[in-house]
Amino acid sequence: MKKYLSRKVTAALEALHYEGRVKLTFEKPRVESHGDLTTNVAMLLAKTAGKNPRLLAQEIIGALELEPDLVSGVEIAGPGFINFKFTDRFFNRQIGEILSRGREFGRLDIGGGKKTQVEFVSANPTGPLSVGHGRQAAIGDTIATLLQWTGHDVTREYYYNNAGRQMRMLAESTYARYRQLFDPAYPFPEDGYQGEYIKEIAERVKSEQGEALCALEKEQALELCKSLAEGALFESIKNVLERMGVRFDVFYNEDSLYTSGKIKEVVDEFRKLGLAYDNEGAVWLKTTELGQEKDRVIIKSTGEPTYRLPDIAYHREKFRRGFELIVDIFGADHIATIPDVLAGVKALGYDPENVKVVIHQFVTLLREGEQVKMSKRAANFVTLDELIDWVGPDAVRFFFLMRSISSHLEFDIDLAKEQSEKNPVYYVQYAHARIASILRFAVTEGVTESADASGLQGVDFGLLKEASEIALVKLLLEFPATVESACMGFEPQRLTTYLHDVATSFHKFYHDHRVVIPERELSRARVGLCLASKLVLANGCMVLGITAPESM
Repeated sequence: MKKYLSRKVTAALEALHYEGRVKLTFEKPRVESHGDLTTNVAMLLAKTAGKNPRLLAQEIIGALELEPDLVSGVEIAGPGFINFKFTDRFFNRQIGEILSRGREFGRLDIGGGKKTQVEFVSANPTGPLSVGHGRQAAIGDTIATLLQWTGHDVTREYYYNNAGRQMRMLAESTYARYRQLFDPAYPFPEDGYQGEYIKEIAERVKSEQGEALCALEKEQALELCKSLAEGALFESIKNVLERMGVRFDVFYNEDSLYTSGKIKEVVDEFRKLGLAYDNEGAVWLKTTELGQEKDRVIIKSTGEPTYRLPDIAYHREKFRRGFELIVDIFGADHIATIPDVLAGVKALGYDPENVKVVIHQFVTLLREGEQVKMSKRAANFVTLDELIDWVGPDAVRFFFLMRSISSHLEFDIDLAKEQSEKNPVYYVQYAHARIASILRFAVTEGVTESADASGLQGVDFGLLKEASEIALVKLLLEFPATVESACMGFEPQRLTTYLHDVATSFHKFYHDHRVVIPERELSRARVGLCLASKLVLANGCMVLGITAPESM
């Protein structure tokens, strides 16, 4: 609809010599009876044209050349909106477009191949992934897919650090649990990592090394424990992400920024720019000169950098590697450092407008209405692996995505396991499976030769005239626009809502009208509508990273 009207209204504006003055946009009217699309172009043009918006709207309508078999009505509303209503014939013609594009329906080229990096999860290898990491994994992976579907050249990247105090404590904890396998009285560090996973790693160390570590110097034993624990934890992290269908193209180690001298390069550059200075043994960044409220420490008096410095250096490397669009997916706990990092990036000569930061809120697990807090494996939090065991990867991804990223998410475990229309992911998948069953039945009854578009040549979709049929077609045609808006706004929940609406619209259509009926041509047209619905549901599920089952 938007493509068609854009061509027609642009031609009218050119005929009236108004072209290029304003951006032409179309939206769905808030009230369905007002039409299918509306534009405020007359109101935007009114001032420069020196005319009353309603009179200008009438002028534009007069210059329009619309096919009456495609557009049934054009009217002016309110202060100058132009409302358009399309014919049933227009919508029915589009079913063939959906079927012809198949698995490509919904893909767009607005990204123009822009080299894009999406960084997400980025947890250090000190323990299992939490459900909070799981939400970030679902969000990041889906945003990356949305960017791919809109024509971006996407790299998925995981940034981690395997050095510093946390890794030292991982080594100490693993070593203590290893020693306790031989001497239960061996002391465990007071602030060591609790949980079964440390004991599991210690058992692994024992199976590989026997008692050998007991005879080593402690520092040598700790280094070996650190290496073995890091390897085991990264293996488990990759495995659980694989269970969610999440794969990364690049794993970037923060420590490499130090060993390659890139951290020092950034500090030296800030000093050359007059933006870094020494005070009380620490190195400060003049963020007040970069638009922030106060200066920030980038290297502590102990010589240890704060988070800001390696993050600035890392983002400089992102630009140096040629990324034109950088998307960072962070939890709410990162919000304080982001302005400083972007200010530092700008000071180094890069455009922070090309960095899009997506902040997601935290997750609370509910079971029988009560909050679930503890985990046997991790001791103080429920792991992502455990949640997948409880409800399955599809429910995990869908539930993580179905609320606004900026909203705290209450994940209802009981609802996610329920096989009923109350469970939104089950409802969407059931609609797809139900359509697959209808298509198989249509083949057995001879309505069509195959359950795909090849068996629907020459179908007259103009036979679809009932209200629930047209409503479903209209909704299916919104899929590309939904993909675009979900991508551009970094709001994947728009797609989960849309797919639920498609499932609802299909169930209403199927409740109102049988598909396999004696009227063979109408039956074939309805089979085509079913197949188009199945394609949209399958494509939407593909973007979300969930399965679209053929039977349930």
